[in-house]
Amino acid sequence: MANKTALIGVGNMGSALVRGLIRSGKAKAQDIIAFDIDREKTIQLKTDLDIAVAKSVEETLSRDTETVILAVKPQIIAAVLDRISPRVRGKPLVVSIAAGISTEFILSHLHSNARVIRAMPNAAALVGRSITALCKAGAADDTDLQRALELFTALGHAVIVEEKMINVVTALSASGLGYLFAIMEALTDGGVRMGLDRATARELTTRTFAGAAAMAEQENAPFSELKDRITSPGGTTIAGLQVLERAGLRGILMDVVEAATRRGEELQSRG
Repeated sequence: MANKTALIGVGNMGSALVRGLIRSGKAKAQDIIAFDIDREKTIQLKTDLDIAVAKSVEETLSRDTETVILAVKPQIIAAVLDRISPRVRGKPLVVSIAAGISTEFILSHLHSNARVIRAMPNAAALVGRSITALCKAGAADDTDLQRALELFTALGHAVIVEEKMINVVTALSASGLGYLFAIMEALTDGGVRMGLDRATARELTTRTFAGAAAMAEQENAPFSELKDRITSPGGTTIAGLQVLERAGLRGILMDVVEAATRRGEELQSRG
């Protein structure tokens, strides 16, 4: 049977994507072929999932390939694009998750009628809870965009944005996990400082964040309203919030997103 989906690069994100596709039923193992310069990684996927393994980048593509997913490091994507370019002539759809690589760059190594989707997932893809931002370029149309949405919902959720917003997405949702882990660590340390054992403090913190995310998603109410629901007059929450306001937490976090966005723009311009 012909392989319909080609995966080039099976690092953390690439392997998470193929596992998610198979687990969700969005793709069959026998329809997927993968290549990575580290052959042990592809052999492990073949052992775990029974997908096909290619011996070269070129071997991943055939006349029946519908989608090629580029999950390689930014510094080698130019070489990969040059190698697949002769086999990408209007088909297949090219989906890139290479950080900081614009669709303009990708198209410059392919051709004007290439169908390209750029995707920015985050590391929560490893546990099936990613949020991925998508944009289209070249000859890609809304049908291609819907196909990409279908692919990345295998990792969690997906949204469509304009490409000029991708660096903001990176700063907010991709790098954002790092900010949240730092906050979670600090809250856990606060619990320990006040007498809790670390394991209990960590579990309380983790489940509190998970609960807050679930409330925000299910209620779909403004964050200020959700906050007010648990802020009693003269209570513990308002006492803690006063400290956060004095420290300028809101402004700090807004500055964090701005700084990360600017850094993303710098890195992209160098690419």
